[in-house]
Amino acid sequence: MIPRGGISAPVQMRIIVAKTKFRPLRDRVVVKRVEAEEKSKGGIIIPDTAKEKPQQGEVVAVGPRGRDENGKLVLMDLKAGDRVLFGKWSGTEVKLDGEERLIT
Repeated sequence: MIPRGGISAPVQMRIIVAKTKFRPLRDRVVVKRVEAEEKSKGGIIIPDTAKEKPQQGEVVAVGPRGRDENGKLVLMDLKAGDRVLFGKWSGTEVKLDGEERLIT
């Protein structure tokens, strides 16, 4: 169904999703990768092709809570703005509002 304004429903839906605040479920965390240094400690400039993705980032959003081994609800220790380290192959990479994020 096309609204009277001529904008198709999927386009209108994308606009609404981009304006909402994203919050992960349960004990998930959304992380923004911190940019890697352009130079090594010795002053050598590292080209883009030789760089690895950084394994540290800044927490953007945190799920409400997790569960322990007994099934009790446990509040998360992290909050938005915390800096964290994560594994090289951990999490799922997604694009939110045109920016790459990692959900772990």
